[in-house]
Amino acid sequence: MDSDFFRVDMSEVLNSVQSADVLTIYFPLLRKTLLIDGRSNEHDGPMVALVPMVATPDERLRELRRMRPRFPGPDSITFIPWPKYVDSLERLGVLEKLMARFVDGGYTSLVGECRDAFVELQRLERQEMYNAIKGETYDTLWDAQESGALDDEEADEDEF
Repeated sequence: MDSDFFRVDMSEVLNSVQSADVLTIYFPLLRKTLLIDGRSNEHDGPMVALVPMVATPDERLRELRRMRPRFPGPDSITFIPWPKYVDSLERLGVLEKLMARFVDGGYTSLVGECRDAFVELQRLERQEMYNAIKGETYDTLWDAQESGALDDEEADEDEF
């Protein structure tokens, strides 16, 4: 998943984290989106939320309007597909830049929300990997039992 096949322009990502009104980092494998709305007004501060992925940008805008009814449509919204491991958000400085944005803006309480969302993404990724290994929610090309690759005794020993 973290191969160079899926290139991400990190300078653009980091610039967007710092400046976009609304930033969505979506994880296709996990079917989740890290939604960051940096806007604030007299009633509401910025927002960090882990939400289900949507099919279209228009659907995301509708959801955002539902979640943040006191705000007009954003001036800018950035959609970033994240084909890399969740941990790479931290390793590549995205999480740090995001948290710094909130600290610099005086919204230190959002640092904990960023960390919580990151931890939840890590948990979801581990679960997805476990499901893939076990064949749960995935279709395999062949069944190890049927192909004779494992006999019943070996299969029992290899369970997680």
